Parts: sequence; structure tokens; C-alpha cells
Amino acid sequence: KLIGARYYLKGYEAYYGPLNTSLDYRSPRDMDGHGTHTSSTVAGRKVPDASALGGFARGTASGGAELAHLAIYKVCWAIPGQGKEMGNTCFDEDMLAAMDDAIGDGVHVLSISIGTREPRFYTKEGIAIGALHAVKKGIVVACSAGNLGPAPSTLSNPAPWIITVGASSVDRKFVAPVLLGNAIEIEGQTVTPYKLKKKMYPLVYAAQVTAPDVPQTDIAGQCLPGSLSPEKARGKIVLCLRGNGTRVGKGEEVKRAGGAGFILGDTRPAGIDLDIDAHFLPATSVNSSNANQILNYINSTAKPVAYIFQARTVMHAKPAPVMAIFSSRGPNVITPDILKPDITAPGVNILAAWSEASSPTKLADDHRVVQYNIDSGTSMSCPHVGAAAALLKAIHPTWSSAAIRSALITSGTLCATSFCF
Repeated sequence: KLIGARYYLKGYEAYYGPLNTSLDYRSPRDMDGHGTHTSSTVAGRKVPDASALGGFARGTASGGAELAHLAIYKVCWAIPGQGKEMGNTCFDEDMLAAMDDAIGDGVHVLSISIGTREPRFYTKEGIAIGALHAVKKGIVVACSAGNLGPAPSTLSNPAPWIITVGASSVDRKFVAPVLLGNAIEIEGQTVTPYKLKKKMYPLVYAAQVTAPDVPQTDIAGQCLPGSLSPEKARGKIVLCLRGNGTRVGKGEEVKRAGGAGFILGDTRPAGIDLDIDAHFLPATSVNSSNANQILNYINSTAKPVAYIFQARTVMHAKPAPVMAIFSSRGPNVITPDILKPDITAPGVNILAAWSEASSPTKLADDHRVVQYNIDSGTSMSCPHVGAAAALLKAIHPTWSSAAIRSALITSGTLCATSFCF
């Protein structure tokens, strides 16, 4: 299956200095999980009875092109002084060196789950330059569109010769509703395996249980590290809002303060998809509309209470697929007359293999070990298209990269019937 593996960090070390080997291996090995997840999505073999922590999404897992071989080119590394849950960094010179080697190695498809923070002209952007040389050698290049949506013109990898991949949902949910004291049940989702005892718990908004030295600004309700008072939060379900900090970090803060449970309220425009995580305590995520409904209940009741049901996997959820809120949008700000992204693929709550050198949340204090994990992003959707390109390349070895790109794009259909999946 794995026929080659290289790593590239000269650019990284020229900027940051020597790699901290407690954060990452000085080798192609994966201490993060992202690379294992994306590579198994594109070409992992069938594995029966695979599931995430807690048994979620149990079934037979398979990569999109399960008979394809994998060559790994590791170019992204941990950022010094920053938690791994905040993401990695990848330098142009390292990516270009990797793509140059991949071209020389004779790969057929490049699946690149890397995005940029801001668009750069093609001649100034490492992936665009490397991809152009790859395409000239007949190599198909699929890249992530980025996770900065739903704002317009947030696109990564807009070069015309790249297959730019957005992310959309699948027809599977991990449902964990919230029951309020007024008997209203709020839809929530999570892959947290822990459950509460069968009783109602006091419900508070994070800003109501902050430590005395925390300013009562708009970030008081975001459960940032060290912000909650254990005396006020202990034994309660805490509603935290998204904004600053990480989703899993907010759950970690509620657990530190002794909270019994945790509701993560989205602040983005209400949509179908929700980012879900394996938190450290019973938890669920709700969209912005439902978060506001919970907050209104808290503010209108003298003693608000709630209960979080344990999550379960639900199949054939509708509507599906739906574009993910986070998926970066066009138009293409570099070349507006070229439509981007080119295509979308499953990128919401995707189960795939995970590095046992990491943890489900990547937090330093998370010592849980899993072989499979659920993750979301255009990083997850890109290898689906890479796999489809590999299958087409196997069937039509003389087709150019442009022909394969065209075939994928023009054969895509809108899905609005009972046959959607």
C-alpha cells in the first residue's frame, strides 16, 4: 500500500529553527492525525467494523481508490508555542521541493489538503507553481478550497489547472439533543461518548459563571482557558459560544471548572452542518438559532435546567448533501472569469484512519488513543476527488489532467431526490 514516504522541513527550520521533536517526528511519520486521515480517505483498504471513539459511524471503512498505492510527502509541521489543535504550518519552499520529488517519482495524482490564508497571484504561490509543472507532466492535482466560508472570495488554490475542491455534507448525523426545563427539545450533534446521569442539571451561560477577573465583554461567554469559576460552574451544564479559541478547548475549560456538561453554540449563520468533536465530558453542538433559543430560555427562567442526551448515529438524514458553512467560497479574486471551486465532495464529519501518536482532539492534555477519528474540512473532501481522479486515470491512462477534471466536473449532478446520498 505505502510505497514511499519523504519529509521536507528546510524551509520550516530556516524560519523557526530546529524542529521540536516532542511535537513532531523528524521523519515522514504522522504525529498529528491530519495526514493519516487524508491519505486513508484517498486510498485506504477496506476495514470492517471501523468506528470513531465511542463506536460512532461504525461500519466498513474504505478509501475511494482502495487498490491505489500511496506515496507520502510530509510538508506541514507543528507551530512552536502553539497547540497542535490550532493547526500546522507549511512553507512554500518545502511544498515545492515535495511536489518536484513527486513529479520525479512518477505519481499519477497529487491530493493536496493544504489551504492558504489569503489569495496570491499564481506566480507567487508555491502550490500553484508546483501544480503547473505537475499538470504539464500529466499529473492530476486536486487541492482543498479552504475553510474560511461562508464569506465570499475566501478561496484557496484558485489556479485554473488545479481541481479546487469544496466541502459538503453526507446523509449521516450524530444526534445528541438538549432537553430544556420547559420541555422543549433542541437538536444538537456530537461524537462525545460520555453520558449524563438521568436527571436534569442546572443550566448556565458561560458569562454567568466566569472568574472574578474576567471582563464582562462579548468574549466572556466563550469559555476561554482559565475564564470559568469552578465555584460557579461546578455540576452545571454550561453554554459556551464559538468565536475565539478552539471548540475542544472550550470543552476542556468546562471540564476544568467542574462542569457536568457542555453545549457549544455556533455563532455563524445557521446551516445544516455542525462541527462535532470528541469532548472530555458530555457535550453537544447546536446551531446559532438554537443557541439563541437556549440563551433566551436561560435569561427568562429563574432556575433553568437541561439534559443532554447521549449521541447516536442516524443514517439517511435529509437534506443531503448541503454545502458546508465553512467551505471557502468564490468568486476567484485572482481570475474572476474562471469559476471556482470546481467541485464539491464529502467533507463534513468524515470517518478515516488516525495516528495513534496523536489524540482525537490534538490537545496536549488529551491522552486518549484512537485508530479512527471523525474530522471536517476541505482537507477531508479533497482526497475524495483525488481518489475519483485516480480511478479515472486507471480506466483512461491516456487522458490528460484537463480531461479528467472536465469529466469529474461535467458529470457532477444536483442531488434533490430520494436517491441522494
